[in-house]
Amino acid sequence: MQDAIGLIETRGLIALVEATDAMAKAANVEVIRQVQIGGAYVTTVVRGDVGSVRAAVEAGANAATQNGELVASHVIPRPADGLVAAYLS
Repeated sequence: MQDAIGLIETRGLIALVEATDAMAKAANVEVIRQVQIGGAYVTTVVRGDVGSVRAAVEAGANAATQNGELVASHVIPRPADGLVAAYLS
């Protein structure tokens, strides 16, 4: 497991695609999952070292705000063992 995971949730796919693109370009992170929650809510999850994930989530949140509706963004440094497997596999 890497050092951190970051999440961006938007209402609408276009904002999420823009946010995901910004995250991938802003820092050395790996896009590990997209989750469609329903009701137009979608989330992208990235992982990498803590600094890279923080930078990526900040860039993604800014892009989502400019291109649609940002619902939430969050960084989890050093997630507990099994967290990714339990929720993102």
